[in-house]
Amino acid sequence: MTAGTTSTRRPDLSGPLRVPRRLRFAGREVPWWAAVLVVYAVSRLLTTTLMLALFVAANLGHWDYSSPLMDPTFFTFSGSWDGAYYSQIVEQGYPTSLPLDSDGSVQQNPWAFLPLFPMAARVVMLFTGLSFYPAGFVVAMAFGAAASVVLFRLVAARAGVSSAFWATAFFCFGPLSFVLQIAYAESMFFFLMFAALLAMVHRRYWLMLPFGVAAAFTRPGALALPLALFIVLLVRTINARRGGDGFRPRERLAIVLTGALTAVAGLSWPIIAAAVTGTGDAYISTELSWWTGFIGKVAFIPLTPWFLLSWRYLSILGALIVISIIAGYAWVITRPSIRALGTELVAYAASYGLYLFAVFLPQQSTFRLLLPLSPLAGARGLTRHRRARKAALIACVALQPVAIVLLWFVGYP
Repeated sequence: MTAGTTSTRRPDLSGPLRVPRRLRFAGREVPWWAAVLVVYAVSRLLTTTLMLALFVAANLGHWDYSSPLMDPTFFTFSGSWDGAYYSQIVEQGYPTSLPLDSDGSVQQNPWAFLPLFPMAARVVMLFTGLSFYPAGFVVAMAFGAAASVVLFRLVAARAGVSSAFWATAFFCFGPLSFVLQIAYAESMFFFLMFAALLAMVHRRYWLMLPFGVAAAFTRPGALALPLALFIVLLVRTINARRGGDGFRPRERLAIVLTGALTAVAGLSWPIIAAAVTGTGDAYISTELSWWTGFIGKVAFIPLTPWFLLSWRYLSILGALIVISIIAGYAWVITRPSIRALGTELVAYAASYGLYLFAVFLPQQSTFRLLLPLSPLAGARGLTRHRRARKAALIACVALQPVAIVLLWFVGYP
């Protein structure tokens, strides 16, 4: 799998690179988007085959699923775990009162899941007559294709076509790439975040707004965008004072307003949950209900979840590991190959990493939540070396069945 058109010049960090309309793929000149969609289609065929084989084997062997299935079909199998909450939202809406356990603590419920994906699934259901799980599959597949196309454009704008091709291949064939086709909001979120980032790279800040607001109602994590915009504003202001950036007042205004409105959207769901349920901390209490099995009942304090978990199981050693992870991540995103992706992507990587550290309890879903950082896979430290990129792609494919077995029959993603 190769892309024949390669940008050999160093990226101009003051503006995006030009993406050629056609590239050489599998021995032919084809539109760039066609090559991306072929890669995506092949990856979905592989993943579907693996999932179907394991589904058949599980039924024949009477394996126990990590998430019990009331109606074991391939589509309900594909939409295991939290897909049931999206189905409940589609069929019943959000509850007006929170479910409580015998101690009066909030139990897991649909308020942890944002509404845009189930709304899209509902539209498909109305037009096709499909039930939720097949409709969710259709929505996820479509947005997975769109996310792959936008990811290619995003990386190509900063690192060239060859790096973009390989970053997209890693995204499509990655160990957790099954999330691109299950009844989850991931693929929709990827598309919206990548589209917002592409607009940021092209300095079309107003265009970021609809994507950022939509992302805020798809999955948690969109708050990384306004923070990234603030960093871009700061960097561009400093560069302008040094005479290296023609930073116009209307661009400053666009950044400020887009960042502010996206931040408001990102913070609005807890307010909506509180208004509907009459419980001020409805959303936070709901999210904390997923933490109970790992660290018991705790209060939410930003920037502490990683330390809470690590300290519970490893004491001081756990805290040191967390500090090492933070330092390691900071080291990675400051490497020359990452910095070459441009201020916008570095700012986003720092912001999204900070978001995960501030509010997320690390667990088996950590790897899934790292997928919005897929643009970093376009760093030339990986993609310019043939052996490294081929080894990475082989590892991605080899780990897919391992991930499926672990997450369907041992844990959950």
